[in-house]
Amino acid sequence: MKITTVVLIACLALAGSAFAADDAAATFKAKCAMCHGATGAGDTGMGKSMGIKDLGSAAVQGKSDADLTTIIAKGQGKMPAYSGKLSDADITGLVKYIRSLKK
Repeated sequence: MKITTVVLIACLALAGSAFAADDAAATFKAKCAMCHGATGAGDTGMGKSMGIKDLGSAAVQGKSDADLTTIIAKGQGKMPAYSGKLSDADITGLVKYIRSLKK
């Protein structure tokens, strides 16, 4: 009985993580991909014209989670602020999604 309970809890936790990852990917696609591109490489017309860094690059991946959270929330350069437009959970999910783009 204890093993079954532990397995059930683990499965539910993993399923929750998968849903959160799907939500972050959907948020990225809706809010970020127009400039950062589908892969985060900044290879869109807008991304190229603004000199957007590849989100998987060492320069971006070397930033702390707090730095990335601040950039998303408050904006940077021509990037608009998303505080008030996205929830804290959405922003945290985007930071995790950006980490998944590491080269």
